Amino acid sequence: MKIFVMPGDGIGEEITRATLMVLEAADRRFGLGLAFEEAEIGLKALARHGTTLPEGVLERARASDGILLGPISHLDYPAVQEGGVNISGVVRVQLDLYANVRPARTRPGLPNKAGDFDMVIMREATEGFYPDRNMYAGNGEFMPDPDTALSLRKVTRRASERIARRSFELAAERRGKVTAIHKANTFRLTDGLFLEAVRAVAADFPSVKLEEVIVDAMAALLVREPQRFDVVCATNFHGDILSDLASELSGGLGLAGSVNAGDDLCCAQAQHGSAPDIAGQDRANPTSLILSAAMLLDWLARRHGLPAFGEAAAAIDRVVDQALARPETRTADLGGALGTRAFASAVAEALTA
Repeated sequence: MKIFVMPGDGIGEEITRATLMVLEAADRRFGLGLAFEEAEIGLKALARHGTTLPEGVLERARASDGILLGPISHLDYPAVQEGGVNISGVVRVQLDLYANVRPARTRPGLPNKAGDFDMVIMREATEGFYPDRNMYAGNGEFMPDPDTALSLRKVTRRASERIARRSFELAAERRGKVTAIHKANTFRLTDGLFLEAVRAVAADFPSVKLEEVIVDAMAALLVREPQRFDVVCATNFHGDILSDLASELSGGLGLAGSVNAGDDLCCAQAQHGSAPDIAGQDRANPTSLILSAAMLLDWLARRHGLPAFGEAAAAIDRVVDQALARPETRTADLGGALGTRAFASAVAEALTA
């Protein structure tokens, strides 16, 4: 299995190296036959090639079995016409990785802000309010005059049905409940179409309960009672915001794994940003990308019928929990003393013990 690696910006290189250390340990223990191919992207590529996404990189990613993508500093990129391509958006849209899967669960021994819970937010990733991915040509955000800025939102039945079906399939394996997030009381056409599509898919899953919650109410309910939620299905913008909230309630964004999955390809990507202020200091917590890589292995196990990959994914998740449960094997941001490399080394050693 070939994993295509794009380390990204800021702390991207550090946490990517840490994640590869864990994947290599899993490869040795479970005989996965992993091979890694790396490409330079982001600000380094911009300085060298004049673009954050050099020619041919996307085609190499498409030809791989799975992708590992580090954080990117998109806010610091220049305009698209000056080479500042939003890598996350291009990867998701061009490779049709439409399901951004973001689990949020509390972990043993770590403090949390809302009691123990375990949910997964299923975020549609190829359209919505994001102006770089909702138009065939041009951009969905524009200014007709210097004092007016407009942004268009795109919601299609096809994209809504796809994310809904993945949500119901997942809920059928978990606790049997899907919560559809919307603002159809105001966005009657766009969120109305999303809800219509979700309800149509729900008819194929009679054993799974569907509830519909308005997005602002959902933010309050997440803080008050996250335990009531199982699988949350949302459009792009709503899912982005709520998943950050859920992850922070569970212990922090640094503990939140995430993948962007399509029907034929999957990309592991940490839920947090590039944190350039601590880059190169061995201070970054690599847990999020390590857990994202474990999710990628699980996706490969299901997609290709490879039990060893599923066993490796479960083992990584288990040893990360064990490391986080002990103060002496935590990173500094969680009250421990380990740096990025030392934490990854502890996880890798536990994995092969």
